[in-house]
Amino acid sequence: MFGLGAPELLLILIIALVVFGPGKLPTIGRALGKSLREFKEAVNTDETKEIADKTEKAGEKSTNH
Repeated sequence: MFGLGAPELLLILIIALVVFGPGKLPTIGRALGKSLREFKEAVNTDETKEIADKTEKAGEKSTNH
């Protein structure tokens, strides 16, 4: 994962804690998680549509011959 180990992630968390404060970290984490989940869903949906389109086109080619 981007070459980050436990010490690096811990340092990033400590810096975030100092910058944003303990009250905002759960909100930031929740927003980040939601954004990543929506991004994954969008990517998976696009891949599924592409596969369906390719399958449909392949089916049309085989029935047209």
